[in-house]
Amino acid sequence: MITRNITPKIIEALSDTPVVMLNGARQTGKSTLAKAIINQKHIGRYVTLDDATVLAAAKHDPVGFLSGLGESVVIDEIQRAPELFVAIKADVDQNRKPGRYLLTGSANVLLLPRLSESLAGRMEIFTLWPLSQGEFSGVRERFIDTLFSENVPTQVLNSGDNDATLIERAIRGGYPEAAARTSESRRRAWFESYITTILQRDVRDIANIDGLAAMPRLLAMLATRSPSLLNYSELSRTTGLPQSTLKRYMSLFEMIFLIDHLPAWYSYLGKRLVKTSKLIMSDTGLLTTLLAVDAVRLENTPLCGAVVENFVIMELKKQISWSDTKPAMLHFRTQAGQEVDVVLEDRAGRIIGIEIKSAKSVGGQDFRGLHALAEAAGNQFLRGIVLYGGSEIVSFGSNLLAMPISSLWDRN
Repeated sequence: MITRNITPKIIEALSDTPVVMLNGARQTGKSTLAKAIINQKHIGRYVTLDDATVLAAAKHDPVGFLSGLGESVVIDEIQRAPELFVAIKADVDQNRKPGRYLLTGSANVLLLPRLSESLAGRMEIFTLWPLSQGEFSGVRERFIDTLFSENVPTQVLNSGDNDATLIERAIRGGYPEAAARTSESRRRAWFESYITTILQRDVRDIANIDGLAAMPRLLAMLATRSPSLLNYSELSRTTGLPQSTLKRYMSLFEMIFLIDHLPAWYSYLGKRLVKTSKLIMSDTGLLTTLLAVDAVRLENTPLCGAVVENFVIMELKKQISWSDTKPAMLHFRTQAGQEVDVVLEDRAGRIIGIEIKSAKSVGGQDFRGLHALAEAAGNQFLRGIVLYGGSEIVSFGSNLLAMPISSLWDRN
């Protein structure tokens, strides 16, 4: 079993919180992780609502169902019986003992306000993304925490899994079962089956909607625009879907962790900045399957830069889930077109800008967006990083560094 870097955070939460929720897309390893935590935390029982009989019992009598589960329990795929949330709230209000419930779900409860609000103050929520590059090689990445410290590395360290190229890593993606397949064609077959199954099953679980046939086509269309600024008007014209329908479908994609959004950073000084979110695909194995590109084709197409950018953004997002700093993750763009791919802002308001380049070399022009961000952020600006496809860490002035993308999963 591959060790998941978020595990210590979940165990820590179970020590002082009655309900812990582990969200994530199907097949990211939630059930496997929950079962492993059972052994470490001596949780009494595991039940899954993917079992038709268990699901029927939970829906028929939620209170009675919970009463028969014992002091502590893992309930897998909780989104299939939303009736349980109210019953869990009543139960933990009578007994606030930590670690009563570890819930897993394939739908983001933060986007289901009625459910998340019912357990406000009683539940801590985590997201399990597909495997990070460090998890593949047994490394607990600390890149984000290191950037906010005074100890930013000046040389490249051993990164463990050195055989895979950057493009191969992106196409492999992070879903455990797909990544375990050595053939690119077999991985592609897994992703194609996954897309079909998840759109037919999980979407039906959480929404009664017509037009499911339009969703695969829309998802493929979104892949061609990731990562980029969301333009609902253009998407509506291209797909022929009304904006109201389009937004509803995209909310469903986000709810089941197929896509994500990167909000815009803007200062309170009211500078002329673009405030539109960027669209991100949650996994680049999924992304390249939707784009119908293999490693050879990807390396020789303008899509390469977009896929690498999406890949790095998701690696950063995964690391945030177990980092101590836990910064907000945003992007920066001025109306004049200067941009920074990722902005990290910690609780103290310190800003780090990260620009992503697939090229194997960088120059001073690649720091223009970071200079603009530094000017907009003022004293909040801590440092700017260009992550690129090369192999050396190079200084480009005060608080400006070019670093290999592999620094993300170095043993730092």
